[in-house]
Amino acid sequence: MADRQCHHCKQWIAQGETHDCWTTTEAALTQDLSEDLRDAWERLRETAVSFGDQRIYASGTAIMFSRQVCYFFVRPKRNFLELCVILGRALKAPQVRRVERPSTSKVRHIIHITHRDQVEAPVTDWLQEAYELPDVLPSKSRIKRTSTKPKPRLTKKQRKR
Repeated sequence: MADRQCHHCKQWIAQGETHDCWTTTEAALTQDLSEDLRDAWERLRETAVSFGDQRIYASGTAIMFSRQVCYFFVRPKRNFLELCVILGRALKAPQVRRVERPSTSKVRHIIHITHRDQVEAPVTDWLQEAYELPDVLPSKSRIKRTSTKPKPRLTKKQRKR
């Protein structure tokens, strides 16, 4: 059997050689950042860590920050850090490049960070709000579901009884 090319990373893999291009680390995703972006990344990470207990991990091309669920993530790009903050409301601010609604209760905000000085209020306030969002949103287990089916109509015989 001949060598094969990975369809994800396009690397050539010899026969019998193991290959895992999906496993990544924070260091691997941030190693090629410029000095300004590295400073901005470090400030973002320090800010998030100051909020409290959470899990920080690399996944594919992003670095995720989560409590029970992911509340924001960072995609390091060549010229900027793509910050995706998940809130319960839509923001209208010049820092927000794009707003997406992945569900009925959550709104994803895309922000481009190019310098350490951009990681301050209001961005840090939005990160704090995102961190606290699971405490504010009602969880599925706390919501009492009501039947959405309409009541069946009574027939003439049933109405006479």
